[in-house]
Amino acid sequence: MRQSKLFSKTRFESPKDEVSKNADLLIRGGFIFKEMAGVYSLLPLGLRVIKKIENIIREEMNSIGGTEMKTSVLQNKEIWEKTNRWDDAVVDNWFKTKLKNGADVGLSFTNEEAYTNILTQYVSSYKDLPIYAYDFKDIFRNETRSKSGILRGREFYWKALYSFSQNETEHNRFYEKAKVAYEGIFKKVGLGDKTYITFASGGTFSKYSHEFQTLTESGEDIIYIDEAKKIAINKEVLNDEVLNELGARRDTLVEKKAIEVGNIFTLGTRFSDALGLKYKDEKGESKQVFMGCYGIGLTRLMGTIVEIFGKEGEMIWPEEVSPFKIHLISLAGNDSEVEKISDKIYKELTDAGIEVLYDDRDMRVGEKFADADLIGIPLRVVSSKKTMEKNCFEVKDRKKGEISYLSTEEIIKKLK
Repeated sequence: MRQSKLFSKTRFESPKDEVSKNADLLIRGGFIFKEMAGVYSLLPLGLRVIKKIENIIREEMNSIGGTEMKTSVLQNKEIWEKTNRWDDAVVDNWFKTKLKNGADVGLSFTNEEAYTNILTQYVSSYKDLPIYAYDFKDIFRNETRSKSGILRGREFYWKALYSFSQNETEHNRFYEKAKVAYEGIFKKVGLGDKTYITFASGGTFSKYSHEFQTLTESGEDIIYIDEAKKIAINKEVLNDEVLNELGARRDTLVEKKAIEVGNIFTLGTRFSDALGLKYKDEKGESKQVFMGCYGIGLTRLMGTIVEIFGKEGEMIWPEEVSPFKIHLISLAGNDSEVEKISDKIYKELTDAGIEVLYDDRDMRVGEKFADADLIGIPLRVVSSKKTMEKNCFEVKDRKKGEISYLSTEEIIKKLK
């Protein structure tokens, strides 16, 4: 993509109404646009990052048997009344509206009811199970306050997978596979060494759930880590009973701040009971389907990556989620020969299947580099009169700080 055709622009000054690093850098870098508190639109660069994250998650979910679908945002009041979650006294962050005929509908704040209700039409026998269905969708939560940028929005983009099993044993086998898949996701997006599987409250569904918490001083959660045993416990469940079950000791735990980037829950038969999701086993006896839930907020994950890898006026995206592989910067000025060479390498890299953001704009050198720092693509290629004379291009690995001089063929080989 030619940067001259990219309508979103970088901003020198921080937005006055943002206190979080993630929103500050993403707005200044031209990745997101703030519609109102807690509501952001994804601009072209931001959407590219989200799609990279989405594809990583999709790959991992498919690898453990996930089947992708798409559920409606509009939610049927009658279904939610059956689970006692339509009442505002039970769920206080609904967005609700009415149809033209006066019927009440809600905007999805989670997906348990939607999936369970759908599968009542398709599950009748043990032969129909297990099912691992998931989707990516916009979720709406009418939060009282929203001050953490895209980490806690009133509208956000997430993935939720729901497992439907014959019994708890079958469920537990998949649950362990999901843990491994989630570890793979966070490793691929660059957060593997900072993310811990953390014991947390199971809420109304089970004794414990598991959160995936990424360590950062900007985190809103407190967790306690036994670094030798790789055990992490959320502050809300830290007690002697939990310590005994995990074989951990208080004097070995280190307190850390963290951001929850994903969670997995055992749901049991809470929703299958309420909505009548049953199956006949091998003996013809009627049984309730046993369920689990596995969620990741993609926009929240993008914000967490920025909190980890961003600093004042600069971002370096992990390679797997960077909006482009290369930021090609032409310092042609009025030199037509440098412009021709810059256009040529852009075409050759693009033809080789490499994603390139090409800064072909007529701007000062300092402005181009300042913009590149904000946009944060990890590999920078500079085309200038100096590099033309050397018959190569300046290539900077921004993460390592290393600079090398390579031909087009060498750059392609390096990336392939």
